[in-house]
Amino acid sequence: MVTADTVPYHIPVMVDAVTNGLNIIPTGIYADATFGGGGHAKQIVAKLTRGHLFAFDKDPAAAAIAGSLNATCVTFTRAPFLFVQECIHFYGIEQLDGLVADLGTSSHQIDCPERGFSTRFNGILDMRMDPQSTLTAKHIVNTYSHMQLTELLYTYGEVPEAPSIARAIVEARSCTPITTTHALKTIVQPFSKKVKENQYFAKVFQALRIEVNRELEELKALLECSAALIKPGGRMAILSYHSLEDRLVKNFLNTGNVSGTVMQDVYGNPLRPFVPIQKKPFVASTEEIRTNPRARSARLRIGIRIQ
Repeated sequence: MVTADTVPYHIPVMVDAVTNGLNIIPTGIYADATFGGGGHAKQIVAKLTRGHLFAFDKDPAAAAIAGSLNATCVTFTRAPFLFVQECIHFYGIEQLDGLVADLGTSSHQIDCPERGFSTRFNGILDMRMDPQSTLTAKHIVNTYSHMQLTELLYTYGEVPEAPSIARAIVEARSCTPITTTHALKTIVQPFSKKVKENQYFAKVFQALRIEVNRELEELKALLECSAALIKPGGRMAILSYHSLEDRLVKNFLNTGNVSGTVMQDVYGNPLRPFVPIQKKPFVASTEEIRTNPRARSARLRIGIRIQ
């Protein structure tokens, strides 16, 4: 059985910075929108007395870990964080004292070849965080048009030579379906710069993963409902791992919308529901990066809900 203590599902990033930034109230109500291996959740729960934590994740492996916690102050729902508001209202909770979301993939997902997330292993082109969803990376590379692939690679991966890679994919699949990560890497390899080959592959895989899991759409939806979710004085902490995510979070905290358009009241004050606790994002320490290299790209932004 997968448990929080026996399996290194995922090493949580900047745990202390997250929990300190949330300023946990022992009797407060919190949500962990991306439970994963439960690292952030356990730290939050440790600070609660009569409070409660609502946790969410669409990965069945995360659900197994949540089931091993045996904590009466935790309610886990196997669902994407789009359902946070609906869930807490079901339990009679109007608003939260705080919310954390650790975006992107978990170490467990990346390290399982059969999930198809990693460029390091050969596996089926899957990339679904929720195995019950229907869209897979294999479906995308074998059915999307040249224009669709180009837009996807450029928008979600910021991939140089996106049109050429899209054309190569379309040509390759006309001979035989592209079903594995190795097959995709073989197609992409001629377009990569040899000294940064792995980074190039990562951009392509990132673009596919974001499309499969609708990651940016879900993040936008979470940000847009966060003002209703979190009570005045409450806090929201979001960890992102690439510029597309971080830009949305930064824009929202600074301007109140994901586009970054500044709206002001009649007195010239910005119309935004949150104020960032600092202008620049928090980053992992050198020591943490040494023990957990995946923390290198993490950017943590924390906002306080205002009136």
